[in-house]
Amino acid sequence: MSLHKAESEWWRDSQESILPKDETVIEQTQFVKLGRCQWWFMVALNIFFLIVGQAAAVLLGRFYYDQGGNSKWMATLVQTAAFPVLLIPLYFIPSSKDPSTSSAPPSIKVLALIYFALGVLLACDNMLYSVGLLYLSASTYSLICATQLAFNAVFSYFINSQKFTALILNSVIIVSFSAALIAVSDDSSGPAGVSKWKHILGFICTLGASAIYSLLLSLMQLTFQKVLKKETFSVVLEMQIYTALVASCAATVGLFASGEWRTLHGEMEKFGEGRVSYVMTLVWTAVAWQVCSVGVVGLIFVVSSLFSNVISTLSLAVTPIAAVIIFHDKMDGVKIIAMLLAIWGFATYIYQNYLDDSKVRRRQTGVRESHNDSSA
Repeated sequence: MSLHKAESEWWRDSQESILPKDETVIEQTQFVKLGRCQWWFMVALNIFFLIVGQAAAVLLGRFYYDQGGNSKWMATLVQTAAFPVLLIPLYFIPSSKDPSTSSAPPSIKVLALIYFALGVLLACDNMLYSVGLLYLSASTYSLICATQLAFNAVFSYFINSQKFTALILNSVIIVSFSAALIAVSDDSSGPAGVSKWKHILGFICTLGASAIYSLLLSLMQLTFQKVLKKETFSVVLEMQIYTALVASCAATVGLFASGEWRTLHGEMEKFGEGRVSYVMTLVWTAVAWQVCSVGVVGLIFVVSSLFSNVISTLSLAVTPIAAVIIFHDKMDGVKIIAMLLAIWGFATYIYQNYLDDSKVRRRQTGVRESHNDSSA
């Protein structure tokens, strides 16, 4: 019983460190009832889903382009098209209901408007990612994506009222330097036939996509705090499903409006590894992105939104290594330094979160001890 209570207190502590003090606290979840070993197993499993899913999706996306695929709208669509996969964890792990929640649920119109806006923003973000991956190597693309950590710190400061400490500032500067190194370097391992201007366009699109993704996370967190006023498993997962549905519809409209749908049959016929490989590449890319989404949602539910985003950034360091092994990308000195800088920025970000959690735990321990002394 005391173990369950301790896990519950740890859950509240970790959540309090990433939310403003005047906001509604997140509902207690079913995972609080798990033992320590079970809890760590769930954390490790979701980290595995996120890292493997994201790395596989990026590598398969690069493989699609390398083998003759050229539809940016199709590459955008597959990033969200397999969202029905998320219905599986939603069905098997229902969220607990908190009868003490007194706030009235938001209206259907408000929710529909929020999901529509976030879904369209997600579609734009995916499109920029698709353009970036078209003109950059997988390793370069992933290192630029690591800038989402810096953007997340900035947006969280202005939108979610999070503190901007010296360590966070250090993280932003270091990650920015990492991206700057990639920007000025000559990506000799990039895709064949890509001009210098297209390389710059790929860099700008990937950087813009990282900024929009971080903005999207902050807006989702704001929605949980201000509108939904809770962050249970079902609520988090439903937001992922509905925004992915809107994004998939937007990408489908773009696919047909742009006329790219007419080229898909020719793409499949000319695909380097054959028609079956073309279909399987798209299918498994879509599945890999949703496996990543399961990991993202799982970490938000089991730990926190901040921890989920940090692990997502950490997984971007895995992709360059995998790209070197699979696609034989050139990992020159500039890329190695950029990756080390990104890891340094990541480490300072994690350390700041650790300090915040420790401070909250000490404060709550002092409050409990004072309460026990007064009761005695």
